[in-house]
Amino acid sequence: MAEALYELLAPNLDQSSSSRTSHDSTTTLYLNRLSTLSLSSLTTQEPQSLAQLSHSTLLSIQSLSSRSNAAVIASSEHFSTLQDTLPLLAEEANRLRDEVPKLDESAAAFSTTYNRSSGNEALDRRKRALLMERNADRLADILDLPTLLSSAISSSAASGVSTSTNYATALELYSHIKRLHLLYSDSPLINSIYTQTESAMQDLTSHLISSLRASNVKLAAGMRTVGWLRRVAPELDAPDHRAENREGLLGYLFLVCRLSTLNATLSALEPLRQLADQETETRLRRASASPKSTTATGNAWHGGQQTERYLKKYIEIFREQSFSIISMYRSIFPSTADEPMTDEVEMPFKSLGLKSMPTASKDPSNFDGIEAVPSALSTFPSHLTDLLLDTLRQYLPNVLDITSRESLLTQVLYCAGSLGRLGGDFSLMLAMLDTEVGDGQDDSDGDEGDATHWVEVMKKHRELAGRLEALASGTSSGEGPDRGGPLRIRS
Repeated sequence: MAEALYELLAPNLDQSSSSRTSHDSTTTLYLNRLSTLSLSSLTTQEPQSLAQLSHSTLLSIQSLSSRSNAAVIASSEHFSTLQDTLPLLAEEANRLRDEVPKLDESAAAFSTTYNRSSGNEALDRRKRALLMERNADRLADILDLPTLLSSAISSSAASGVSTSTNYATALELYSHIKRLHLLYSDSPLINSIYTQTESAMQDLTSHLISSLRASNVKLAAGMRTVGWLRRVAPELDAPDHRAENREGLLGYLFLVCRLSTLNATLSALEPLRQLADQETETRLRRASASPKSTTATGNAWHGGQQTERYLKKYIEIFREQSFSIISMYRSIFPSTADEPMTDEVEMPFKSLGLKSMPTASKDPSNFDGIEAVPSALSTFPSHLTDLLLDTLRQYLPNVLDITSRESLLTQVLYCAGSLGRLGGDFSLMLAMLDTEVGDGQDDSDGDEGDATHWVEVMKKHRELAGRLEALASGTSSGEGPDRGGPLRIRS
């Protein structure tokens, strides 16, 4: 029905409409609907319905064109340039296709060059930077080691005492840095830290050596200080194959420090020494005048009080310090306690016709013409004795009062007996001293008087020593002074 109706209406349609096929679904539906209407509906209602639908469609088209005007214009412009853009797009696509192999080659070359298994300087630098970043805390701790070591040393130096905790901490830090230096000897950072550590350890060694020069060093403090020096500076404790001593350089260092302390203590007597020097100048001026005129005018020398005060203080300090030095040395270095004296100490006794302690015989086969360095303990008492005797030779002639001189000589004999406990008795050398002092005086019979004076002093000293020994041992007091043999004061 719809096809027959379409053929009937086709001549009245325009060519665009007639060109449509009858198989158009919209046309077919509309024709089927027309076939169902009555004639009156076709003539009256259908034209009105078509007019309304046409007007509604026109309004919709106008509204759409009003809303989409800008988009339509833009689409039109883009569409006008599309014919130029498509060839360019095709050209760029062809060029991208040509560049893809080159990109693949570059990627392969990059992967080969910067592979982790192959060595590359840039990768090595990056690895080192990453490694440093991961170990930044450890590096900071290593860089703080010299500061910690210096703090431990400075704190112990500021306290003025041998703090075991600070020294132990310093030695632990030093051993740790030394171990790092052995493991990473090629590292400039470790080498720099090790150099700073060595400088700090030298400061610690200087501080320990300075502590040995303190005036109030006791045996325990001295042993601790020498023990720390053995650990801080082991090269000082290494024995010399040319030396007869077994205490290394520490023994010499200890004696030098304590001798410096002794000299510093004796230098505190400088005001008394100046007064004694003035008395010496006065005595020498009187002695330079004619002896007869001095005797006739009655201006004989009666001074010496200031010299006596100086010598008493000097001998007292010398006795305490010398005994303390040698006894402390023998306690700290017990391996050198039984070493024999050298020829330098034996010579004064040989001049008196006495026999000294026999020394060990030298093997001629091992003698190479160079004398071995003597032990520090074997020569140090001789140096102390010379120091005391030189002072007595210089100032004892000022003391002419018999009682004062006997008191001084007795004090010197006690000093000799004190050192005699440690193997350094020099009491027999005082006979030579008294003779030298008597030779310098202007008394006509001075030699005989000095000899008698020396004998009296020795007798009194022996009697007093015998009484003290008798009281200590419980025997009779008459046996001590009459015994023969060398003069010794037993402890």
